[in-house]
Amino acid sequence: MDIMARVVGQWLSTRMGQPFVVESRPGAGGNLGTEAVVRAIPDGHTLLVFGPVNTINETLYENLSFVFSRDIEPVAGLVRVPLVLVVHPSLPVRSVPDLIAHARASPGRIGIASAGNGTPQHVAAELFKRMAGVEMVHVPYRGSGPALADLIGGQVQVMIDAMPSAIEHVRSGRLRAIAVTTRTRADMLPEVPSLSDAVPGYEVSSWYAIGAPRGTPFEVIRRLSEEINVGLAAPALTQRFAQLGAQVMPGTPEDLGRLIIAETDRWRRVVRAADIKLD
Repeated sequence: MDIMARVVGQWLSTRMGQPFVVESRPGAGGNLGTEAVVRAIPDGHTLLVFGPVNTINETLYENLSFVFSRDIEPVAGLVRVPLVLVVHPSLPVRSVPDLIAHARASPGRIGIASAGNGTPQHVAAELFKRMAGVEMVHVPYRGSGPALADLIGGQVQVMIDAMPSAIEHVRSGRLRAIAVTTRTRADMLPEVPSLSDAVPGYEVSSWYAIGAPRGTPFEVIRRLSEEINVGLAAPALTQRFAQLGAQVMPGTPEDLGRLIIAETDRWRRVVRAADIKLD
């Protein structure tokens, strides 16, 4: 998210003739940074780069001082990033149907890692388990790095993770990619099929977008949206995002608003059905 913010911030600085300063505020699953923007003066000078975790958090945290889908105004989408379903090479599966058959033959014996309870990797895994009708043991970690390390070491067998963090391990042979989670194949792994080929209707991606505090004047939002969309059509940005495994996601503020609502509703159902609780 920090990298995405810096790429688009540099573009906006050039286009609009004023600096865009990126400030990283981690903590509480992204809620600290989000709250800082919610409380900021709504004049267009404080913006938020956000993604699926924000829509998940709205359904997961019970005592937030804000409602994300109400208190952040959608400005513009940035990019989508595929997730990839990877397995340890020792697991005797080479496709999603193989994995489903293996999991059904050994219910509750396969460990599926995530970057932590309630993270996009976790809810993507829970959605896969429900739609595929398989039982696997969720093993949460504190971030993708530790999860991938244990997956490579064989302590767990399966993970759904973002393409940028997993792809080098796939290319080196330390992990085997058996599907991407987008509806179509990913340019970075063109030989790997879409998970929806085996589980119809399954589609998940990480995505990044920009929002502003509620009450920001619409003309400010419209200007920012127009400048961002110009950037998303520029070769300099599309090539940079492609290097990160991302596909540009142009659109209007209204398009982004519909995405936020749809994602929030979907993850609310998954969180409730899987009874996901925070650590």
